[in-house]
Amino acid sequence: MRVGIVLGGSSGIGQATAVELARRGAGVIVTYRGNPAGVRDTVDLVEKEGGTAVALRLDIGRTEGFAGFRDEIAATLRDTWQRDTFDYLVNNAGFGGSALFPDTTEELFDRFFDVLLKGPYFLTQTLLPLLADGGAIVNVSSSSSLPTGRVDAGYSAYATMKGGLNTLTRFLAKELAPRGIRVNAVSPGPTRTRLADPSGVVGFEAYPEVIPMLAAQTALGRLGEPDDVGAAIASLLSDESRWITAQNVEVSGGFDL
Repeated sequence: MRVGIVLGGSSGIGQATAVELARRGAGVIVTYRGNPAGVRDTVDLVEKEGGTAVALRLDIGRTEGFAGFRDEIAATLRDTWQRDTFDYLVNNAGFGGSALFPDTTEELFDRFFDVLLKGPYFLTQTLLPLLADGGAIVNVSSSSSLPTGRVDAGYSAYATMKGGLNTLTRFLAKELAPRGIRVNAVSPGPTRTRLADPSGVVGFEAYPEVIPMLAAQTALGRLGEPDDVGAAIASLLSDESRWITAQNVEVSGGFDL
């Protein structure tokens, strides 16, 4: 059985990815930071698919906890799947928010950096000895970071970090290729997740008037759903994408075409 680690698995894209991996027969380890109820829902959804999920707490913005988290992963693999390695890593944990450039504080900039770029960089490094040869990594980026993506005022810091994650994706694909490890990114467009809301609670449900506008700007005519992105991530991780690496796949339904 393949085993995947999905960071930020308590809701939205992370939850959808964990469930999709379970549907495809993989076991999953899902992480959460401040939403234990959400991660319990994820575990329940995986179990309804006949799969096995284990939830572990992780603050991706605090690198000092990574060594201990690696030890937890090793113990979980051993106890749950009788394995020493895992196969898939999905760097999805993050948070949203915006501030115009003149109003972006150093504190906010550093928080984006710690969570969206530094955290995935050093956590991947920490977990690399446990990642099986022939495995796969998917980094969850954003369409706002793409050269052809729409530039909206207020997202300079957020998009800068996601742009760094895109660059990291290509370099990891190069360096890990001798081990047969593929590394790709997905860049979602507007998606109905908690991340879209500055409070991190109810997302687009707090601003229903925005949904028709975004749908009208999307070629396929609707707002993206977490399942849309989760399916793309699971596909990139799977053997059906065995000849794809170093790519950044926009998963936006043709937003702003």
